[in-house]
Amino acid sequence: MDRRADAIAADRGRLPGAVALFAALALAPALASAALFGSLFAGTRPPGVGVGALAPCPETPNCVRSGATDPRHAIAPIAAAPPLQAAFADLVALAGTMPGARVITVQPRYAHLEFETPLMGFVDDVELAADASAGVIDVRSASRVGTSDFGVNRKRIEDLRKAFAAAAKRAAPAR
Repeated sequence: MDRRADAIAADRGRLPGAVALFAALALAPALASAALFGSLFAGTRPPGVGVGALAPCPETPNCVRSGATDPRHAIAPIAAAPPLQAAFADLVALAGTMPGARVITVQPRYAHLEFETPLMGFVDDVELAADASAGVIDVRSASRVGTSDFGVNRKRIEDLRKAFAAAAKRAAPAR
């Protein structure tokens, strides 16, 4: 009887190690695919991106840009309350906190960010540009590789727009 109790106690002692091993094995495919595919699906930065002005969208439907004239690429700019430079800085900071975001370039009226998907390592480029004459912030979000993005780029900009509007409401003085 004592032998059996000792065996059960010994098994309980190994249980946390077994759980950790199981968790590591369960995560191994995801980590391996990220390591294997991360650079494969990242693509390279397209010419014209990160140079201080919004690049045009490619012909593929995996891009949205304010100022685009065709409906599949067109998206509204983000409205900003004055002062525009402060609003632009706030928007860039907010965008930098979004999942997968990495701020690459920040200039007084232009910013370039990269967004990387966690599992496969796809990289999308996001550009923001303050338009002082219109009092808005122009936006562009585009996938580097592939054709379809399943609406991810449009959703990213709309999520950024909503988060920016919500932050502005919280910051507005109560009347």
